[in-house]
Amino acid sequence: MRRVAILDDYQEVAHQYADWSALPNDARVTVFTEPLGGTEDVAAALQPFDVVVAMRERTPFPAAVTGSLPNLRLLVTTGPLNAAIDVAAAQQRGIVVSGTRGAGLASTAELTWGLIHALARSVLAEDRGVREGGWQRTIGRGLEGARLGVIGLGGVGARVARVGLAFGMDVVAWSAHLDPEHARALGVTPVGERELLTTSDVVTLHLKLSERTTGLLGRDELALMRPDALLVNTSRGPLVDEEALLDALRAGRIGGAGLDVYSTEPLPADSPWRDAPRTVLTPHLGYVTADAYGVFYTDALEAVLAYAAGAPVRVIAP
Repeated sequence: MRRVAILDDYQEVAHQYADWSALPNDARVTVFTEPLGGTEDVAAALQPFDVVVAMRERTPFPAAVTGSLPNLRLLVTTGPLNAAIDVAAAQQRGIVVSGTRGAGLASTAELTWGLIHALARSVLAEDRGVREGGWQRTIGRGLEGARLGVIGLGGVGARVARVGLAFGMDVVAWSAHLDPEHARALGVTPVGERELLTTSDVVTLHLKLSERTTGLLGRDELALMRPDALLVNTSRGPLVDEEALLDALRAGRIGGAGLDVYSTEPLPADSPWRDAPRTVLTPHLGYVTADAYGVFYTDALEAVLAYAAGAPVRVIAP
């Protein structure tokens, strides 16, 4: 092991959350603090490295990338799984793919509620108004008694639903494989997709991205939502047809959107989201907390050390 790359350390904290000096003396660590670009750019930048530590899905590793990295022997991803890595292709190249423990379910649920509150009470607009010398420019909306529609009742969705119940909301849920008994055990009412979209005051997405879920909310689905309804997405950008959502926001056919995820990340400088009306935007912060980073970087270092000792840990199978 001679060269180790730590990717996408946007906040420049990799050395804060793990002691990389614990690596063998011959190891040379390079930290990349900006996105590397497209497939060819990634392959060119990572040519010299034996080990790569990837932060979640910020940099994809399809077969075209791993096949262009002759020196790569270990690819570590933060989190136990990474949909942006073609694990089978890496394995065929003799590359070990290791993960870390999971982190971020609670923090993603917490951020979801931050976005809901920011939208419902116009927090950003009122903050700006106070700083500009104004006072009470908007009239907010309460959540007690309102309907919360949760699409996907897994680890994050269930946490979001429980908070909604604590606020006195009427919480309903739908997904293609929703277990009605699981929903009822949480105090949540299982409903069909159409009923959720047409009756919910707030709709929040908590699904894994797959071929089946890509574009789940398109023009037809968004058209079912109430014109004052709020949409929150802290899962993955492609779950929603972004062009259709932008059109709905601009035309006033939806009350607002709180987004932490986008089809292209980081957002390009000319992204239409940057001036989209009635939106609260965050830069994929769902899992970005001190606790999660502590788990991710500590476990990533452990994975590199274990591989160097000839005993890889948390190896991800295809």
